[in-house]
Amino acid sequence: MSGNGQRYNVGGILLERPFKIRRLGHFGFNIEKLEEARHFYGDLLGFTVSDKADFSRAPWFPKDLAGEAQGYFMRYGTDHHAMVLFSKKIMDQRADRKFVPGITINQITWQCGSLREIGDAHTYFQEQQVRLQRVGRDMPGSNWHVYVYDPDGHTNELYYGIEQIGWNGNSKPRALYYRGFQEKPELPQMSEAAEVAEAEAKGIDIYGGNRPAAPNGGVKYDVDGVLLPRPFKITKIGPVRLFVEDVGRAERFYTERLGLKKSEESDYKGARCVFLRCGAEHHSLALYPTELRAALGLSAHTSCLSFGVELANYAQLREAVGFLKASGCELLDLPPELYPGIDYAAFARDPDGHLIQLYYYMEQVGWDGRVRTSAERRPVRREWPAALEPLADTYTDQVFQGPFG
Repeated sequence: MSGNGQRYNVGGILLERPFKIRRLGHFGFNIEKLEEARHFYGDLLGFTVSDKADFSRAPWFPKDLAGEAQGYFMRYGTDHHAMVLFSKKIMDQRADRKFVPGITINQITWQCGSLREIGDAHTYFQEQQVRLQRVGRDMPGSNWHVYVYDPDGHTNELYYGIEQIGWNGNSKPRALYYRGFQEKPELPQMSEAAEVAEAEAKGIDIYGGNRPAAPNGGVKYDVDGVLLPRPFKITKIGPVRLFVEDVGRAERFYTERLGLKKSEESDYKGARCVFLRCGAEHHSLALYPTELRAALGLSAHTSCLSFGVELANYAQLREAVGFLKASGCELLDLPPELYPGIDYAAFARDPDGHLIQLYYYMEQVGWDGRVRTSAERRPVRREWPAALEPLADTYTDQVFQGPFG
């Protein structure tokens, strides 16, 4: 329940909260080895740099860290960014955002359906005494948002209206950033089309934004008919897997306050693990007790068990494993019981020690909300077969709108 028994009109539908999270929109890490991470997420995984952040302009910026002032906004599709990489040293100095020691996740960002939902969410969080971080509209990216903390100190952003990168690959020019907001906006606001027309009237070169550099290392791989620098393509992000101090407390926050649905829970060696969804996918967020981290032999420096990237198909997943190994990446196996709803998967370690889960399939939950039982799921073989038989929900999740490159 929402916690107050009230129901809200959200686009003509009565809901327990004045907003509805539709999907995981983007995610970010605060990184110690920033340039190595840019290579890992960019050159190896295939995220494209949309824009670079420049924190040296901020009044709180520590001048002795001038060499680490930049950060990266990266995308895999048309959203301006799906992955954000910032310097941990810089982020630890921010006056407007506080990161609890042990949290290297910069943000977990959820997309809602309208600007009104974001404004109403801000009011709702105030009423529910959820700890707020900030509200407004950031540039680059242009998304309207409200930021809140979960009980463990992870930053969750709810947003609407992220900038879309078109066929020419250019982002918005910096001169368009005058439409950023550092406070809750009054409604209604002008449309994106009106913003562009206003900018042109001001004499702004609307085509003057950042254009990504040409791919490093050539385009030598035939990826289902398209030549790419790597033999696979990311087509979706998530799920996020978190270590938390109290699984029950975190579950209540994400279900009662943010409105995620519990798909299932499991017991792994006495540890209660909870899997939550925001749409039809089996889970977008998973919660694990912190004490499980040491038992799995994972890095103690982060509360993130892993961050997921979905690839276009199983054949590309097999190719990705070989490509990353040949590129010097460390790959790990984790027990499949930790990620129900996904069958074949691999975990690659980034330069800071975060795990990235690569997979090709996520179980889809139908209208009745029922997930498969363990007996109904595909058994994962140690030796991956060359091809798989289809499941009832194979290729039924949302198709990547493309193009691949």
